[in-house]
Amino acid sequence: MRIVVQRSKAGRVVVDGEVVGEITKGLMVLVGVTHEDTKDDVIFCADKVSHLRIFEDDNNKMNNSVIDAGGEVLSVSQFTLYGDCRKGRRPNFMSAAKPDQANELYEMFNSRLKENGLHVETGVFGAMMDVEFTNDGPVTLIIDSKE
Repeated sequence: MRIVVQRSKAGRVVVDGEVVGEITKGLMVLVGVTHEDTKDDVIFCADKVSHLRIFEDDNNKMNNSVIDAGGEVLSVSQFTLYGDCRKGRRPNFMSAAKPDQANELYEMFNSRLKENGLHVETGVFGAMMDVEFTNDGPVTLIIDSKE
């Protein structure tokens, strides 16, 4: 599982002109699933996102998690995180999980975030989405359950 975590001041997802998910302060999370991923990968990634200390404390040190900061999560499924661009000019997406498996693990990931006490908003799996957010910092990190 590959996750891009971006600290955000605000974010939203629009599908067909309608806002389907929206947060204020928190994390913009792009979620990629590969065919080798299991429930263990989901738990590792969701717990890492929940407890990653990337928000400032009172001393302006990155010591607080999104939970500590009272933030929210905007979670968006993104199979293109497994695009392989090493050969040619067109990405190869063979490492991305098939839609049924990817959706199941993506939903499991979001459920785990909620179990950890987070408010989670999402996009629409498989839809064309307009994703808007303000990267705070900027702070952008990549979590990969296989590395």
